Amino acid sequence: MDLVLKNCRLVNETGHYYIKVEDGKISDISKSTIKADDTIDMKDNFVLPGFIDPHIHFRDPGLTQKEDFKTGSEAAANGGFTTVIDMPNTLPKTNTYKALKEKMQIARNKSVVNFKLQIGHNSLEEMEKMMKLDPISVKVFMDLESDESLEKIFHDLSILKQTTDYNGLVATHCEKKSIVEAETTRLQEKDENPAIDYTYARPTRSEDESVSQAIELARANDLRLHICHLSSRKSLSMAKSASKTMPVSWEFTPHHLLLDNTAYNIHDTFIKTNPPLRPAEDSISISDLDETSIIGTDHAPHTLEDKTKGTWASSPGIPNLETVVPLLLTEVNRGNISFDIIPKIFSENSSKVYCLENKGKIKVGYDADFTVIDMKKTGKFNIEEFKTKAEYSPFDGWEYQGTPIMTIVNGKVIMDKL
Repeated sequence: MDLVLKNCRLVNETGHYYIKVEDGKISDISKSTIKADDTIDMKDNFVLPGFIDPHIHFRDPGLTQKEDFKTGSEAAANGGFTTVIDMPNTLPKTNTYKALKEKMQIARNKSVVNFKLQIGHNSLEEMEKMMKLDPISVKVFMDLESDESLEKIFHDLSILKQTTDYNGLVATHCEKKSIVEAETTRLQEKDENPAIDYTYARPTRSEDESVSQAIELARANDLRLHICHLSSRKSLSMAKSASKTMPVSWEFTPHHLLLDNTAYNIHDTFIKTNPPLRPAEDSISISDLDETSIIGTDHAPHTLEDKTKGTWASSPGIPNLETVVPLLLTEVNRGNISFDIIPKIFSENSSKVYCLENKGKIKVGYDADFTVIDMKKTGKFNIEEFKTKAEYSPFDGWEYQGTPIMTIVNGKVIMDKL
């Protein structure tokens, strides 16, 4: 059956549009009436290209008490996302051909949204095998590697680019291991460690030095660099400067944009995450968002038990899939950011960086992935209504104006609050 969405508002367009979908693709866009077997009235709401989250942790396999591909993908759809990119730090790690193949099958069986998988680095031989399964990129947790190890990893990736179809994209978690270890040891000598100490155990300079190192390693090895969850103002400046002469992109999380490390005084270890929230003077903010930005939620759910083991033992991570879109639409309604950048930061820019063909735009021939937005609808976040297994959020109870009300994946309605 074919489908038509009628009375659609499109960003930067006047009037109302009809969008026709056939075989999961956009087949026609017109201001004139289009008929189909099935029609959905968008009721003058904005229809945007399906949102893409380039950074999620669905914990599947091995840690499914925290999240799995079913609950995680349902949370994604509930939050307005049609495509997600999962990270490799599951159990086992997604850094072997066998583990990648198994995770792909798990995701196919459970996911209600589109998905892509990142892999972790391994021997060159093993990575060459994994490339046969078309992973979307390679993730490097620089906070877990020595300088010598990082030199080898990036060099191996440059060889991988020459010997396989690897697209040369490396996504990095940028914190410098030696600084984190030294500062953590120093702080643990205190008699007591309030939760905010975690900020100083992984200080801003550890990110700044790691971002600088990642830029140089990517440049030296002719790789495309994507910096995950960038949180430091200085790191942002370095990334912007480097992007003038080499392919560098970066993503922002909602917690780094909207909170600083004083939130530890309210949320204690529930706000613990890597990299940690920064002191206000070091942190990025909502004003740093522009048409080149990318939003990555770093959706990283844990059990309540995981989050309440004290400053050092509590697990780092915040669930964000179901809060980030209303949070930023609220900022639009407050006049702090332009609505025009919403499809870019949530869809188009990620699609370009991760080479997601036929996604990121509402255009004939593109995939029929849509996020429908009601800019007037108000509400208050209630963690009990979320689809994620996580039972905590620093944004629980926050009021919002503007929210996703429908998620359509490959022409099929997955979430409907219209």
